[in-house]
Parts: sequence; structure tokens; C-alpha cells
Amino acid sequence: MDRFLIREMKLADYSAVINFWRQTPGLALSDADTEENIGVFLTRNPGLSFVAEFADQLLGTILCGHDGRRGFIYHLAVHRDHRRKGIGRHLAERCVSKLKDVGISKCHLFVLANNDQGMIFWNKIGFQRREDIQIYSHNISSE
Repeated sequence: MDRFLIREMKLADYSAVINFWRQTPGLALSDADTEENIGVFLTRNPGLSFVAEFADQLLGTILCGHDGRRGFIYHLAVHRDHRRKGIGRHLAERCVSKLKDVGISKCHLFVLANNDQGMIFWNKIGFQRREDIQIYSHNISSE
């Protein structure tokens, strides 16, 4: 494989991206991942989410945004046939660099408790697992 291309994710990528995510074990999708919601996310966080491609084939994705204080990474996914080639690392590094460019100094992400491969990856590239916090969620749309 020649060098892959990393470019900004666009809403026009949604159909290919959502299908890619659906085929990626360890990646959880929710109603937050509708085309409309991803469009709002990309508009609110321009230049922070990316896709990796080679010869028009989608190899990887990453969603990244911030709230003005902290960055957040979602849906880092790399095609199973192209893992361990640096694609995930390049996507993550691009996000961290872009967050730094907009003045964000810390980034968080979520990994499913049973996604051992994901936890190993994030630890390997310098992210630390937090033991001091728990995540709570509230489904506002069900009220």
C-alpha cells in the first residue's frame, strides 16, 4: 500500500462513514450518530474530524471536537485489514495537533469496557486511563 491520505471529514462522507462504523467491532453507535447530528458536530468543530483514504477506499475515521475547555475524540476506527500501519496513530495525532492549534490543552475519549484492543492502542500512543471518574449518561430525548 502506498501512502494513505488524511483529509478533513465532510458531511458528504456520511454514508460511507456510517457504513464503515457499523462494520467496526468495538465501536458503539447511538442516535447521536444520525446524519443531522454529525452535520451539527462537524459544523460546530470545523477542521477537527478526519478520514484516511487510499485509492478512494475509506481506511479510517476519527471525530474530534471541543467545548472550549477540553477536547473529545469519538469513533476512531481503522479498517481491520489496514491496522498496525500507523493510520490510527496519524488520525489521533492530527486531532491532538488541531486541538492544540485552537488552544485546547487536554483531550478525553471514551472506550467501551470490553474493547481491549482500543484500550491497548490508546495507552500505547500516550493516553492514560482514568480510574478516578465514572461516566453517567441521561437520555434527554426520552423525557
